Amino acid sequence: MKSRIIPSAALTAALALATAACGGGSTSSQPAGDGKSFEFWSFTGINQKVSVEGYQKQNPGVQVKLTEVGTSVETAQALTTALAGGKVPDLVLIQGDDLPKFVQQPQNFQDLRQYGADKVKGDYLDWVMSQSTAKGGEIIGIPTDVGGMAVAYRTDLFKKAGLPTDREEVGKLWPTWDAFIETGKKYTAATGKAFVDNAATSVFYQAVNQGPQKYYDPSGNVVYSTSPQVKAAFDLAIKAAQAGITAKQSSFTDGWSAGMGKDQFAVISAPSWMLNGIRTNAPGTKGKWDVAVIPGGAGNWGGSYLAIPKNAKNPKAAWDYIAKTQSPQGQLDHFVDSGALPTTPSVYKDPKLTGLKDPFFSDAPTGAIYTTSLLGLKPFHIGPDSSAIGQEFQNAITNVEQGKGDPAKAWDAALGNIKTAIGK
Repeated sequence: MKSRIIPSAALTAALALATAACGGGSTSSQPAGDGKSFEFWSFTGINQKVSVEGYQKQNPGVQVKLTEVGTSVETAQALTTALAGGKVPDLVLIQGDDLPKFVQQPQNFQDLRQYGADKVKGDYLDWVMSQSTAKGGEIIGIPTDVGGMAVAYRTDLFKKAGLPTDREEVGKLWPTWDAFIETGKKYTAATGKAFVDNAATSVFYQAVNQGPQKYYDPSGNVVYSTSPQVKAAFDLAIKAAQAGITAKQSSFTDGWSAGMGKDQFAVISAPSWMLNGIRTNAPGTKGKWDVAVIPGGAGNWGGSYLAIPKNAKNPKAAWDYIAKTQSPQGQLDHFVDSGALPTTPSVYKDPKLTGLKDPFFSDAPTGAIYTTSLLGLKPFHIGPDSSAIGQEFQNAITNVEQGKGDPAKAWDAALGNIKTAIGK
C-alpha cells in the first residue's frame, strides 16, 4: 500500500494507542496466551478484517485481536513508539516504504529464519524478499503483496470526449508520459473537465517508480537530488500540473474519494490494490471503468510485509498466520478475493490469476495486466528515508497544482524541505 498524508488528529490517536500499549493501559489487550491466539496491528483501507476472519474460520479456536491503527505511516510510527517502550503486538503489517528503517534494527524483530523463512524465501520475488533481509541475513518480514502498475479509466467519459474506449487502443494513446499529458489535454479540450485526479501521485509517483534508481543508489547512498530519473519524473508532474488537466484532488482525501463517483476525473493511476478502493468509493460506477497499461509499461507502487516484534508474547501463533496466509496458494486466494497482487511468481501463470476478469472494470484481465507490469520491472533500492523524501516531492508538486507554488522554484523548494526533514 501507498503511504498517505498524515492527518495530525489521526496521528495523535495512533501514537496514543502505542503509548498506552507501552504503559500497560493498552486499548488493544493481548489475547490469552494459548499458543494459538495473537495480537495483530494493521493499517486502514485494505480490509484486513476479511483476511483475519478467513484465517479464524479455517483455524477454529484461534483468536486474533486485530487493531487497525491508522494509515500505513501512522502504523509505522506507532510501532516505533511501541518498540521503544517494550510492549508490542505479536504481528504487525509494515508498508514497503516504511520498512527499511526497521530492517536497519533487526534486533527489534524476530528473525523469521528460526521459523523456516529461509526455507520458503524462494517462493517470493527476489527483489521483494531482499528488502526485508538485514545485512546480517536476518529476515524480519514476509511480503504480502506488490502493486504492479496500470491506469484505470472511465470508458463512458472517454466516449463522450471522442477518445477510444477499448483497453488496447487506450494503452496506445500513451506509450510515454508526455503522450499521457497530451491525451489529457485533448480530453479536457473536448469536455472542459479534468482528465486525471492529480499530478503528484498519478504522474510523479508512477514515473519515479519505473526506473532502476530512485532516491538511493544500489549501495544505499542518498541520490535524490542528482538522480536523472527523479528529476525527469518531477518535471513531468509539474508539466501535468500546469497543463490544466488535473482535478487537483490529492490522493486518499475525502474529496478524492468522493470525486471517483462524481465524474470529477476520468483517469487514475491504479496499482492492483487501488481497484478495491475504486469499488468501495464509487460503487455506482460498476461497469464504467476499464484498465489499461501504464505509460512506460512497467513499475510497482506498493507492497507490504508482515513482521513479528522481538518481544512478542505469541510469536509462533503469529508465524502460523504468516505461513498459512502468505503461501503461494494463500496469496493467490487473496488476489481472487481482494485484488492484492501476489509476490509469489509461481502463481503468475495459474489460470485463477491469468484468467481472472473483473466485472467492475469491464471484465478487464487484471491478473495478466498487473503481472506483466511487474515482469518488466527493474527494482530500485529503498532507503530509510524514502517515504519522507517522496512526500516532500509530492508536496512541492501539489503546491504548484494548487497555485501556491512557483513551478520554476518547485524543485529547489522540494530539495530544501527534504534536507530539513532528513538532515541530508
